[in-house]
Formats: sequence, C-alpha cells, structure tokens
Amino acid sequence: MKKIFLSSLMLLSMALVFTACEEDRDSNPTLVQPTSFTLNNPVNTLVDLELSKGIPFAWSQPDFGGWPAACEYQLEVSPTNEWTVSTADADADTTGAVVANYATIKTVYAGCSGDMLAEELNKALNKILMWEEGNVPEKQTVYVRCSAVTAGALKVYSNVVSLDVNPYYVDLSAEVSEEVEIWYLVGAGIGSADWDNGGEGSIATGGLIPMYPVFDTDDSSIMPGEIQYVGYFTADMQFKLIRDPGDWGNQWGMGDAGYVKNDGGSGNLTVPSDGYYKIHLNTAADELTIEPYEGTVGVYAQIAMPGNYQGWDTGADFMNPMSTSVENHDWYLKSVTYEETTLKFAADNSWDVNWGGKTFPYGLGTQGGPDIAVPAGTYHVYFNDILGTYNFVPVE
Repeated sequence: MKKIFLSSLMLLSMALVFTACEEDRDSNPTLVQPTSFTLNNPVNTLVDLELSKGIPFAWSQPDFGGWPAACEYQLEVSPTNEWTVSTADADADTTGAVVANYATIKTVYAGCSGDMLAEELNKALNKILMWEEGNVPEKQTVYVRCSAVTAGALKVYSNVVSLDVNPYYVDLSAEVSEEVEIWYLVGAGIGSADWDNGGEGSIATGGLIPMYPVFDTDDSSIMPGEIQYVGYFTADMQFKLIRDPGDWGNQWGMGDAGYVKNDGGSGNLTVPSDGYYKIHLNTAADELTIEPYEGTVGVYAQIAMPGNYQGWDTGADFMNPMSTSVENHDWYLKSVTYEETTLKFAADNSWDVNWGGKTFPYGLGTQGGPDIAVPAGTYHVYFNDILGTYNFVPVE
C-alpha cells in the first residue's frame, strides 16, 4: 500500500511539472511577421527645404506578436509614389538603363520618431529627378514611407504619407575633398615591368598600378580609409602592395597566419586560380581581403577621353594601357593639361560603352553617367574599366 501511495505521488508531481512546462511555453513570446505599421501624417505639409533643417516624423512600432522588439527604422522618399528602383540600385547598374524612383535616407532611428534632414531630402530629389540648374520646380510633392527591421523577421514597410516641399538645385558633382591614402600593386605580371618599384616614375608607366577609393554608391561619397582594385590575375602571378613608390618600408604580403602589413620579410601574395579578383584594403583598420570578382567584365582595345575640349571625339585622345603581360583593365595619361572642361571615358572609339562621374579628382564612373567637370590644370589620369573608377592627380 505504501508503494502504491509513493507511486501516486510521483505521477502527480510529474503531471504538475509537465503542466508548468507547458504553461511556460505558452507564455513565451512568438515572433509574428507583421504586414505593415503606421506612419503618422507629417505636421508640416509644406516645407521650404532651403530654409529648414529637419522635418519631424513619428510612427508606431510594428506588431511582432504583442511584445516590444528592438527595431531599426529608416525613412524612404519618392516623388512618384513608386518603390521599385532605389538610387543605390540605379548607381550599381553599369548600363545606365536603370532609373531610380525612390531613395533611402541614411539616418537610422532606434525609436518611433525622428527628423528627416531637409538637406538629405533635397539631395535625394535632385538625384532621382536629375534637375538641371535653373529648372527646379517651385513646389514638389514627396511621398514618404518608413521601413522597420528586427532580428528574425523580414523588413516591413509602413503606409505612405505625403507632403509638399519647395526644393532647390544642388550640384551633385561637387568636388571630393577627402584625403585618400593610395596603395600600389607591384610584382610579377603587374604593370609593364616585373617588380618595378622605381618611385613616382614607375606608377602606371612601369610596375606600379594604383588602387582606387571605394565610393558609397548612394551619394558618391568616399568611404573613409577604404581602397580597392579589380583586375585579371593568373595563379602564377606573385605580388605585394606598397604604400610609398620607391620604398619597400610599408607593404602588405603573406605571413604564416594570413595577410600581414610590415616592412619586409613577408611572402608574396597570390591567387588560387586564373580569374578576376577584387583586392580591398581598409587602411584605417589594417584589413586586407582578396576575393573573386563576380561582376560582368568587358575587355577593350582602347579607352579615349572625349570632352568639350576636343569636340567629344571618341576616336582621339587615347589612354595608354598599364599592363602588357596579362589582360589589361588599367589605363593612364601622364602630364595632360586642360583648360576648364568636361569629359568622359569611352571604349573602342564609340559611345556604346562610356563612363561619366559626379566627383573630382576621384570618381566612380557609371555607364552613361554625367560629364566629369575638370578644373584647369595639369594631371596624371588613371582609370580602371572594371570598377569605372578614375583619379586625376595634379602635377605640381
């Protein structure tokens, strides 16, 4: 009888434990994917963008299942209430056929309210609608939505609200003023002379090929401390990166644990097989990566620099190839002098493939992009036809 009583107690205890566990599971929150959330109508329905600093917006938190979830919010704007092609998508397209109809404002909000910078909104409208100076409307309707992201869920969008603004023209081809620390490739099969680190005179004309700044494709600004290079490498090529032409004191090579930055004594860099590779160097964080390049690559016999200084002739003013031993994608002109002008880069004596850019002296050229505004001066000009990046180096 005692054994039966003990067994009954054990069964009762087990039942209570199972019930408690079941109740605990029921009380745990379950992530639910919401379909939308509410963006409130703006208080100000007509805003002068040139005279304003910020435009306040507020929104509700999406319902992820009845529990508060940490979210990151961003505001998006469109002059047409279409949301199919972002400015980042359009900038990434090399054909020039993709046209943006909305932009994401850079500011990221942690709470359910925040100000949209009037300057950023104005830049977005100029970029989407491609206004020319003197041809900006007095009033423009802007449509706004909010996006929300939290861990474990898909991005969700709010309803769309609208307001009217008084925009103004902004020159998106403003000069790039950031100082950029450029490094150079040197090695076997690099440039036109193996392991030629002969100083400034070896850049482009010898064994030194320059790297290029990395640009934020949303607004063409330089990513601080980041440079890159894309080209064709064979598995038997050996190379290094050096910072100062003519000096081996600052270099990147291969060490026992991977890529190393030192003053010599490291092994040479290599790639595992023939193909296109992107070299990315963060000079601020001292981080180097070398990875296969997945983008589309064209191979060109000639690159010209047509402009209004020579009647936009694609059959003249050809650049020189940097590489002679492998497939070439780097071009240069040394000590070329211009009066104030605009120009582009064009391939194979045609306008079918051409690159224009918004910034100077560094820039990210895109297919069919705007004319590059070049101030009067004498320059060394470098161009990579895979990245579309260019660099005008003033000659003292």
